[in-house]
Amino acid sequence: MSTLDGNSHRDAGRPYLRYTPDVEVQQPDEAALTAEILDVMARSNHVAFERHRHAVRDAHAKSHGILTGELVISDGLPAHLQQGIFARPAVYPVVVRLSSAPGDIHSDTVPAPRGMAIKVLGVEGERLLPEDAGGNQDFLLVNIPVLSFGTIQAYRQLVGLLEKNARNPAFLQRALAGAARGIESAAEAVGLTPGATLRGLARDNAHLLGETYHSMAALRFGDHVAKISAAPLSANVRALTGKEIGPVDDGTMRDLVVEHFRTEGAEYQLRAQLCTDLAAMPVEDASVLWPDDISPHQPVATLRLPPQDAYSPARRVYGDDVLSFNPWHGIQEHRPLGSIMRVRIAAYERSSARRHALNARPRIEPTSIEQIPD
Repeated sequence: MSTLDGNSHRDAGRPYLRYTPDVEVQQPDEAALTAEILDVMARSNHVAFERHRHAVRDAHAKSHGILTGELVISDGLPAHLQQGIFARPAVYPVVVRLSSAPGDIHSDTVPAPRGMAIKVLGVEGERLLPEDAGGNQDFLLVNIPVLSFGTIQAYRQLVGLLEKNARNPAFLQRALAGAARGIESAAEAVGLTPGATLRGLARDNAHLLGETYHSMAALRFGDHVAKISAAPLSANVRALTGKEIGPVDDGTMRDLVVEHFRTEGAEYQLRAQLCTDLAAMPVEDASVLWPDDISPHQPVATLRLPPQDAYSPARRVYGDDVLSFNPWHGIQEHRPLGSIMRVRIAAYERSSARRHALNARPRIEPTSIEQIPD
């Protein structure tokens, strides 16, 4: 691995951007926009609390499964991938939460992006947040490769729309998603690429275990900058990719997860897509898709989830009311990057503190997989 202009590394003929703090650029009025976003999120969250008389997350409120398993770091990775927790072969216990993206509990009949939050236990390294005493690393992934609100300015505009749409009855939300799918198809028919917001609204209700999940925004990858993804690896979940799931009711996604893991496990390949060019692969605009032909997704680990009871009452309560997932729960070598990730420093902490206080539940960062209920 050689240095190029002091700012890149090269492997197999590809230059990889070297991480330095100046890959991030503070945005105009970022502090004021962050405060406004947090206020809108708090209002929406209060509406959800009053509706359910129970506090839920500001985002990804509805869970579909709480799983335990292991993350196996691959042996023999090339030097440019031996970064952070992937620096050496290891097996880490993990907790995984599958969810839907909205910050309220909606029927599964309303199409929505799906999430996969991975908590890797027992990770050593300098913590991102001084108050984070836990030795864990969280990766928060969604089944869309880019964020529809890729900059803090765009997010400020969007949260108002989402706040209004969250109050719409379910049939109106379904109509909005259906219209978005029609517009998306029309755009593709004339050779246009639908925007990230349109892709998000137009999500179909495909089988969530067959989806590929993405960090969407960038993070530090040791010496480099990357996006992380988890793709179906075992044949049983690869067979579910794009699978029509038939009639959908309020709890279909949960039922699919529970039924699968009753008798089968699942494996996903964790991958890193390293940044090679900040112009083509920006850090500060997460709505821009990083091209695969410039930098492919490279395998770094295997996520293994054995058969289990994915949604027992004890697990549901623990996963929804006790556990927290936060991209800032982690080590400096995987620092979240970009204005959207910087908003999350305050947003996730405020949301978690409010949720635990309103539900009179302790905030517990697990130190052992045995703490996760069966």
